[in-house]
Amino acid sequence: MKIEKKYLQVLLLFPIWGAGGLYAQEKDKALPIANEEYAQNKFVDAEANYRISQSKFSKRTVAPYNLGNAIYKQNQVSEAKLSYLRALENIKSRPQKHKAYHNLGNVFMKEKDYSQAVEAYKNALRNKPSDEETRYNFALAKKMLKENPPKDDKDKDKKDKDKDKKDQDKKDQDKKDQDKKDDKGKDKKDDKGDQDKKDQDKKDDKGDQPKPKPGGISKQRLENLLDAVNNEEKKIQDKVNANKVKGKPVKTEKDW
Repeated sequence: MKIEKKYLQVLLLFPIWGAGGLYAQEKDKALPIANEEYAQNKFVDAEANYRISQSKFSKRTVAPYNLGNAIYKQNQVSEAKLSYLRALENIKSRPQKHKAYHNLGNVFMKEKDYSQAVEAYKNALRNKPSDEETRYNFALAKKMLKENPPKDDKDKDKKDKDKDKKDQDKKDQDKKDQDKKDDKGKDKKDDKGDQDKKDQDKKDDKGDQPKPKPGGISKQRLENLLDAVNNEEKKIQDKVNANKVKGKPVKTEKDW
């Protein structure tokens, strides 16, 4: 009950950082203006000037950290997370790391990424173990993680295996279907080849027989007809010649 009653503490941010010392000396005019706008709850205007400061002084940590706060105040927590991470790339001091990690933990709590929130608050406590608010948030994040554990990796592995099995079954079925198509194509090709062979055999058989001439008369028959005609003509000629010999007058032995 104690944790539930104080839950709203997670939404509180550590304040923005000032623009003094080194930053003022190097004339970062955008940063103090942005801080003033942030104090007046003009978070959109503050964001714009923080971005200007960040672009001009990319290695500094104040602008990206404060930019994260300005974006967070606009409920764009995922984008705020990027700014905090960018600030942490260059932060050297432990107090600043503590505040950045604490606010980063708040972002993860908003996103319900409790495992990452636990790690962020743990890093914040490493840099300032005495901070009670961070310690409370750390305990709350662990409680939420216990109540909302991430999906078991075994479930993921099972889903992956099921997917792999489905993919393999589909590949096997596709192969079977392709084999059936190939077999059908082969059968059709073989049937066509057999038919072509039969047609060729028929052509070859016809080639052994006398080829018919126009009019349907074969060569052999035509030769037989020609022979018959020639024989008839010879018979007629022989008969004519015989008649001529028979009708010729007999020559006498002496002339008168």
